[in-house]
This record gives sequence, C-alpha cells and structure tokens, in this order.
Amino acid sequence: MEELLKLRTAIEQQRYNDALIYLGEMEEMSREDKIHKIRSYVIILLIHLIKQQTEQRTTRSWDCSIANSIDEIQYVNKRRKSGGYYLTKDELVEIIAQAYSPALRKAALEAFEGQYTTKQLEEKINSNTIQAEALNHILEIMQQEL
Repeated sequence: MEELLKLRTAIEQQRYNDALIYLGEMEEMSREDKIHKIRSYVIILLIHLIKQQTEQRTTRSWDCSIANSIDEIQYVNKRRKSGGYYLTKDELVEIIAQAYSPALRKAALEAFEGQYTTKQLEEKINSNTIQAEALNHILEIMQQEL
C-alpha cells in the first residue's frame, strides 16, 4: 500500500522517473506474489504425485488435490487481459525443482502413514519422473488453451 501512496505522490508532483521506479517495484511485487502462490500449489501437486508413486495407488482425495492444484496453478499463471502466462515453461521447471525437496519432506510425513524418513522415501521414487509428470500436468492445460 505504501508503494501506491508513493506512486500517487510522485505523479502529483510530476516526478515521473520516480513514479516509473515505484511502478516497477509494484510489478515485481505482483510477480513475486504469483510465483509464491504457484510454488505453494506445486508443492501440493508434488506431495500427492510422490504419494501415488511410493504407495502405488491413489485415492479420490489425492486425485482431487492434484486436479485442484493444477487448476489453481493455471488460474494464477494466466494473464487475463493481455493473454499468455506469467511464467514460461523453463520458469515452471525451475519452480518444480525448487519445490521438490519441501514436497518430499511433507510427503514423508504422510506416505505410508509416516513410516519412512525423507531419505528412505526418496530411495523408493524417481524424482525426475515425478517432476516431469508435474510439469506435464501443468503444460497440458496450457496447451489446450492455446
């Protein structure tokens, strides 16, 4: 909110270079917020994909959570007015890679009712396969919209 007040003041005082700086800061804050939200949903998506692979089964709840995460990632990532997406495929790959470790730790608490440590659970799965599956789920929806 402070940035809006600074922007307004700069415009009223005709300090347009300052206004552009404040506008740039606000754009970056908005982008960071979108990245944070997408990362949160990617973690949820990965948790359930990890559980599916380790337990070799699925539940309606996991399927619903996966679908919801994909929907929310698409919603947050989509540029409504100008079209397109905020994050590119490469940026999504990077976020998925960064989100994998926290997702694995959380999945270790849930899979097999928490019987395995993170390291033990990691030995039961293929991280590359899970990350690729997460990306494919996300990109599948993006490609349908193009």
